[in-house]
Order: sequence, then C-alpha cells, then structure tokens
Amino acid sequence: MKLASLKNGGKDGRLVVVSRDLQRAADARDIAPTLIAAIESWDRTAPRLQALYEQLNAGHVPSTPFDPRQAAAPLPRAPQWCDASAFLNHGELMQQAFGLPPIPEVQTVPLMYQGGSDDLLGPCDDVPLPDEAHGIDFEGEFGVIVDDVPMSCSAAQARGRILLLVQINDVSLRAMAPFEMKRGFGFFHAKPSSSFAPVAVTPDEIGDAWQDTRVSLDLAIELNGAWFGNPNGREMNFGFDQLIAHAATTRRLSAGTIIGSGTVSNAGGQKGSACIAERRAIEAIAGGAPATPFMKFGDRVRMEARSVGGPVFGAIDQRIVPARRPD
Repeated sequence: MKLASLKNGGKDGRLVVVSRDLQRAADARDIAPTLIAAIESWDRTAPRLQALYEQLNAGHVPSTPFDPRQAAAPLPRAPQWCDASAFLNHGELMQQAFGLPPIPEVQTVPLMYQGGSDDLLGPCDDVPLPDEAHGIDFEGEFGVIVDDVPMSCSAAQARGRILLLVQINDVSLRAMAPFEMKRGFGFFHAKPSSSFAPVAVTPDEIGDAWQDTRVSLDLAIELNGAWFGNPNGREMNFGFDQLIAHAATTRRLSAGTIIGSGTVSNAGGQKGSACIAERRAIEAIAGGAPATPFMKFGDRVRMEARSVGGPVFGAIDQRIVPARRPD
C-alpha cells in the first residue's frame, strides 16, 4: 500500500491512503490520524489501511485528487533519523579523488550518522539555506521506516521490522563537513533538514525490486532540468537489515525510526551520480580537478525512482532558496 501525510497546519500532517497510480487519495483519519500514530499501532492499523487501499484502487470509496504539492514528508517528524553510507563505491571515489585516508573496517562495519529528525521537508517544499558558500549538494537515497527494534537485534530479525520504504534527498553542505569532521564529533551543520518523496510504500509495492532488503530501482535525478544520473539501489554493500542491526547495536529503535541508505552509487560511472560531490570526484580523477559547481539559490533538483510497473514514491521536485532571517 501507499501512504502519505497531507499538510493540515499540524506538526504531523493528516494521514491518507494513496492509489497505486498516485492519482487519488482517501482519508484515513478513521483508522489513524497521522502516519506516526499508524506505525505505533501497526498490527492493528495495517490491515485496515490495506483494506482501504484495495477499496481505493477499485474505486469503491470516496477520494480526492492527490496533489504532491500538498504533501509533507510521509513522517514530517520522526523519532530518529539514522543515515548510512552503504554504497562503498561512493566512498572509494571520494577517497581516490581527494586523497582521503582509508576508513577502518569500512568493508565490514557500516558507516552511519544520526541526523535531525524534527523538521523533515516535503517533496515540493523549497529548501531554505543560509549561504551558497556552504557548498550546497543533494544526495539521492532510499530508506526504510521500521517498527520497534530491540537492542542487539540481528540482521535476520531486523528484516521483519521493516514496515515502509521511502525516497530521500539528504541535503548536504559540503564546505562545512571537513571542518566538523576534523573536530571529532561528526556532522551537525553540514546536514540540514532532509527531504522526502510524497509517498511511503510497503515493500510488496515494488515487487521483485525488493531484493535482499535492497531497493533495486533506478533513481532518476535531474538538476535544473538536465539529466544528472539514474543509479540503481541494488549495489548497496550493506542491506537495510544489516543497517538496522548496526543502528540497534547499543540502543532500541522506536517505531517510526528512519534508516537511510546513503548516496545511491553504481560502479563504472555509466549511470551517472546521485550527488554533485561524486560527480566532482569523477571529474577530479579524470581531469585533475572538479568542474561541476555546487548548487546556487534558485537551482532545482528532481528525483524519482522508476519502475516498469508505474510510479512508486512520487517525485521530489524542489528549489534551493535563501533562508529568511529571523526578525
């Protein structure tokens, strides 16, 4: 099934069920007022939401046109947002291009940071940022939303905790990252609010593209209307089951926690890139210096996962704008 949160002036939006073709939406408030409420009582709400989804697709319930411009992030705020770097090709390109030291045990222990989860952006929201000089970048990713996960959960156990799949733009400020990393505490200002495609889907919605807890779909990315890349999610070196288990090594994960894949990246370069930093790394390796600039105010990025069966999550389509200064 496909679920979304429509903006209603509240912090968590209003839960709707969205048709398979993303054209219609049915109000789900009689089942759960918000997606986080549905997730926190998933055993009870999921069968009822699934039944509503089937009725919606059959045209048997009242519905309204689904407008992604009215959608918030599926979870406008989440208990936790943990983002990995599960495509090792991306890290290897960055290390080769910019002379970065090798990361210990990167082949066996996933990289992960904890981002801000209190202000997640919708698919068509402008991305307000303070300064172009910060090196504004996008990062196309996939993610999962989990049920409650116990501490020390194994990867095998984690598979049964995956409730929903999402598509993400993990906005990054590249000029700020090196300074923060050198201080030893990791990212903070370099990772502002992330954006999400309008619809969260259950894994069965992508059929055979859900393989080994990986989203094996192309993620088509355009920058200012020009093709930038369409890498496929199948080349994750760590599956989402392994990422969940890693995140739960020393803590429980609350229902609604989002785990991200990190930048989708494919070896060989034929499918382009899912972020500007990776393209700059490829340019530096090939020609000695990067050529593609980071984003400026007014620039637009569009991301959409593609399936032979039709639309999946809907598109992220948003502009970078200067942040409004507080009065």
